[in-house]
Amino acid sequence: MNRINLIALGVRDIKKSLKFYRDIGFKAAVRGPEDDPIIVFFDNQGTKLELYPIDLLAKDINETNPPQILSNGFTGITLAYNAKSEEEVDEIFNKLKKLNVEIVKEPVKTSWGGYSGYFKDPDGYYWEVAYGADWKFDENDMLIIED
Repeated sequence: MNRINLIALGVRDIKKSLKFYRDIGFKAAVRGPEDDPIIVFFDNQGTKLELYPIDLLAKDINETNPPQILSNGFTGITLAYNAKSEEEVDEIFNKLKKLNVEIVKEPVKTSWGGYSGYFKDPDGYYWEVAYGADWKFDENDMLIIED
């Protein structure tokens, strides 16, 4: 078992989250009516990102005793977009600012020699946009992590 095909984000307002992710550039496959989606999938290179109502996701895990839904705070999970240049990081953050997305950390030079910043989606999920000078990508634009 050495593959992640789908990452599901439990969201409080699926319509709001759908708009947010479309606005920042994700292409969506919506199940159900556009104005009241049941589930949303975004095609990415290598994985899919899913939006699903958080209360239904908790019940899918355990219908009789669903896990507690946290209302605020850091869950210990971040999502990342790995850019191919510092300029690409800046372009993404400029777009996010135009969309009034909450910027948590402006892009800066990092202690590991990269360039990165963070933003939050409408449900408080943290996204990092980062660039590393020594990073390599495969033919599908997936980051290569060498042993």
